[in-house]
Amino acid sequence: MRVTTHWKEKMVFEATADGRSVPMDAKSPIGTDTALTPKQLVVAGLAGCTAMDVIALMKKHKQPVESFEIDAEVEKSGKGYPEVFTSASLTFRLKGDLDPARVIEAVVSSQTKYCGVSAMLAKAFPIRYRIELNGSLIGEEGRAFPEA
Repeated sequence: MRVTTHWKEKMVFEATADGRSVPMDAKSPIGTDTALTPKQLVVAGLAGCTAMDVIALMKKHKQPVESFEIDAEVEKSGKGYPEVFTSASLTFRLKGDLDPARVIEAVVSSQTKYCGVSAMLAKAFPIRYRIELNGSLIGEEGRAFPEA
């Protein structure tokens, strides 16, 4: 994998890989607050990686997902620089006429077997997750790649 990042202006950068790009910026007053920050992109990558796993597994099992979102909340050290992540909490929210066992299986499989971003980040800090189906909590809260 190769990603090239180049400076556009002020604190705006553009990362490019395989002909696709994503902007980055810093928050005001340092930046112009026009794009996600690099740390936000790390969290978005975590959520995006596991979301793709879950949707792929739900499609494989012919589960009719009506809507799906992941709320990712990350705690930061707040002890000077560099400020690093110390923990993450993912809430998987699915809606539809879905088999709860299939939903749990998809999320657990992603968070303990498939999601490479979760596996990498779990080596640096704990990632916990919970699952909501049609507004109700299902299954037990879990931890991504607990052996990391």
